[in-house]
Formats: sequence, structure tokens, C-alpha cells
Amino acid sequence: MKALEPLKSLKAMSRHLKSLVRERLWLQVLVGMFLGVLMGLALSPEINWVEYNNAKALVEWIALPGQIFLALIQMIVIPLVMASIVRGISASDNLEQLKSIGLKSVFFFVTATILSICIGIGLCLLIGPGHFIHGKSLPPEEASPEVGAPMESLPQLIFRIIPSNPLSSMIEFEMLPVVFFSAVVGIALLSLRRDQSALLLSLFAAIQEVCMVVVKGAMRLAPLAVFGLMSQAVFRVGFEALVGLSAYVACVLLGLLILMGGYLLFVQLVIRRAAWVFLRDMRELLLLAFSTSSSAAVMPLSIKTAEDRFQVRPSISQFVIPLGATINMTGTSLYQGVATVFLAQVFGVDLG
Repeated sequence: MKALEPLKSLKAMSRHLKSLVRERLWLQVLVGMFLGVLMGLALSPEINWVEYNNAKALVEWIALPGQIFLALIQMIVIPLVMASIVRGISASDNLEQLKSIGLKSVFFFVTATILSICIGIGLCLLIGPGHFIHGKSLPPEEASPEVGAPMESLPQLIFRIIPSNPLSSMIEFEMLPVVFFSAVVGIALLSLRRDQSALLLSLFAAIQEVCMVVVKGAMRLAPLAVFGLMSQAVFRVGFEALVGLSAYVACVLLGLLILMGGYLLFVQLVIRRAAWVFLRDMRELLLLAFSTSSSAAVMPLSIKTAEDRFQVRPSISQFVIPLGATINMTGTSLYQGVATVFLAQVFGVDLG
């Protein structure tokens, strides 16, 4: 069986993703978002232009493309992440290089995650967006917080990262066990001779190709998906709660701007690259990431940008980027920090 050419495959995928930027997918998404808010308000019970049951049925149809889009992305995340991590690790020159890069990457990921959570919590405590909204302005299902399960101890959390049944972890969409399993497979393949691992690596390359074909199709749905999902969200939440949530959204956006400023400062001081030059070289990638809201979907373009514009060695980019796209969720960490404090403020829970 002839192995797929990873470099040629990567170039083809990144070219397609760049074409989405040239077609201004990001602008289509913004328009879809704006129109979705207007549609949701027009159909909401507060405006009452359309009878509630009819409006509810209409919103379900409008939101269908968005649900299909999310299902398509979620459907390919596990195989795409697995294939990318295995191929990334196997692209390393040797185990010693992998160990060095891996330890540095994990240290950076953990540090960035902790800092992003601190930024989110600090901003939310300072601004207090939860004071602009109260529980009774939310729909009943949102205003009744569920009692969560008791927190697991740290040793239990660490142990759960190691999957006793990898297939079960994939079915349950448990990403950390999947990442751990993929890393073990990648390291094992790296330990073998190239002629022994070539067949399995070709299989993972084919899986990655298939996943990207699905992503290509899903991206065409993105503007319509955003329109439908925004319409549904605004219809469910209502205008009063939407106005109250604007302070929360502003808090998250401000936190993300501060986080990006921190990254740009790091680039300026450590890498010695001007911030504006870095942003210019990253603009296509940033616009596409905004349009798709998926790190996995833009992974090929991320790798190609790192190698072509920042002269990162393939053995590093093809390992660090798939790993970072899976576990280095600094924006999500910041958002969750804000969300936790925000909900505590809304429902009057003292976090002290």
C-alpha cells in the first residue's frame, strides 16, 4: 500500500481553507449572526408578532442547519484529533526530541490556562456582569441550576486521563483520555522502524483526509448555521435577558483581548517579532478560526502557516499544533472562569 504524501495533502487542505477566507466566510458569519439576532427578536414572545407555537415550530426549522453543522463537526473531531496527534508524534525525529518538546509544550499550555482562568475570574469580579441580570429574567430551564455531582479528587482526575477502554472514551467524547491514547500510539509507532509503521501511518493519513473532506462540506453551512442558532438562542432567552447578558459578553470579549495582548507581548519580547507583523501573517488563520469556531477544523492551515511564515520545523509544528488544538483551550478556560463567577452573581451565591 502506497503511503499518502503528508506534505502534499497538507498543502491541498490549507489551500482549500484559504479559499474560504478569500470568499469572506468570516463576513458571511457576521451577517448571519446579526440577522439571527433580528430574527430571534422578531419571533420572540415579547414582540409577539407570531403566535408562540407557530414561532417555536419555525425556530426549530431555522435552527436545523446549525444543529447539522455542529453534529458534522463533532462527528469528525475524535478521528481528526486522533489521526493528527498520532501523525504529529510520529513526525518527530526521535524520542528525546519528543520528550523535550512535549515537556516545554505542556508547561506552556498549563501556565497559559491558569493565567487565562485568573484573567476571566478577575475581570468578572471587577465588572460584576451578573449584577445586570437576575434569575427571574431567565427562562425557567435556565433559572433553575442543577445540583452537580461531587468533585473528584486530584488523583482520581489524573487516573481518569488513562483510558481503560479507549473505545468507550471515544463514544463518551472524553477528549483527554483520547489524547492520551493517541499519544501512546504515536510514541509506539515512533519506536518502530519506518517500514513497520508505514502501513498504519498511511491509514491515519487517510482518516485525516476523510475528516477534512467532511470539514470542507460543513464550512459551507457555517453562515446559515450561525443564523439559525442565533435565532434559536435569542428566541429562547428573550430581549430582557439578552440586554442583561450584554455585560457578560463584553466581559468575555475584554478578557479575550487582554489574553491576545499577552500573547502578542510574549511574541514581541521572547520571539523578537513585531506584533503587527505577527498579526499580518496570521490574519487568514485568525479569520478562518473566527468563522468556524473550531481549532480542529483549521489545523491544516495552522500547521502550514507555522511552517511557511514562521519557519517552524515540521517535526515540531505537526506535534505541537494538534496537541495544542486539543488541550490548550485558553479562550475556553477564560470563558468558563467568567461564566462561573457570572452565574454565582446572578443567583446570589457567595464564592468567598
